[in-house]
Amino acid sequence: MPAQDFETSTAPHRRELVVHCYRLLGSIHEAEDLVQDTMLRAWRAWDRYDEKRASVRTWLYKIATNVCLTALESRARRPLPSGLGGPSDDPDAPLVPSFEVPWLQPFPDARLDDPASRVVQQGSLRLALIAAMQVLPPKQRAVLILRDVLEFSAAEVAGLLDSSTASVNSALQRARAGLSGATPVESRIAEPADEAVKEIVARYIRSFEAADVDGLVSLLTEDAVLEMPPVPLWYLGKVDYGRFLARIFALRGGDWRMVPVAANTQPGVAAYCRDDEGVQRLHTLQVFTVTPAGISHNVVFQDARVFEAFELPLTL
Repeated sequence: MPAQDFETSTAPHRRELVVHCYRLLGSIHEAEDLVQDTMLRAWRAWDRYDEKRASVRTWLYKIATNVCLTALESRARRPLPSGLGGPSDDPDAPLVPSFEVPWLQPFPDARLDDPASRVVQQGSLRLALIAAMQVLPPKQRAVLILRDVLEFSAAEVAGLLDSSTASVNSALQRARAGLSGATPVESRIAEPADEAVKEIVARYIRSFEAADVDGLVSLLTEDAVLEMPPVPLWYLGKVDYGRFLARIFALRGGDWRMVPVAANTQPGVAAYCRDDEGVQRLHTLQVFTVTPAGISHNVVFQDARVFEAFELPLTL
């Protein structure tokens, strides 16, 4: 095909390819790098592309998926702290970051618009699901995403992976079994646009800015989880969550500003804390899972690369 048609034909698919690579890798930065690699390979092979054999979108997904699978051969899975061990019951446990762990990263909702938004379905970007999929072998992960999220047929996936339909169906069955019970039931998770969710997040913001521990705890479910990558530490239950919050306010003071954000199709906030110089500095990015009963999970990221991906100002 003519070289001048390459950009016109491939550009509309770039954003959804980033989402696809993120689902496989669990890192927005690695996803962007691998999409760059995908586009470079596609450019080099453009004169051999045959539109009679596959659409441009399908052809690009084949390249991107195999680029990701190759990359995953030399990469460790990206966990959250709750995937590495049991919860802590000590609110004064040392907050020592573990930078040698390649932590799971959140995905900015600002990167989701057409055409990427049409493939965000079935809760397929929720942090809990991305974290659970990290445990699957890479090929099973790829098959699950291609079949259940992107809704390619078994025959199409076999073509994308240079495999057989029987092998694809077997991998899908194993992947589904591997995820069984590992993620929240979708019917129990409220959508970010729901008025009840907006009100819970608004109350969380007001309570946090007032350093009101009791107010914050009242918004949590009984089995709420708090985790804080890159610190390999997490808490289970509203009691320990509240005790840890009390420690944070004692350490950092009560002068906070919370700015609403959205990540992985979930509500969240960027938290700014006033330092000794009187400047409100970016402290954490918090991503909530909200159910009708309240906030059931809060993943608190304190990572400069995550802040960069969300284009958050470092001071207010």
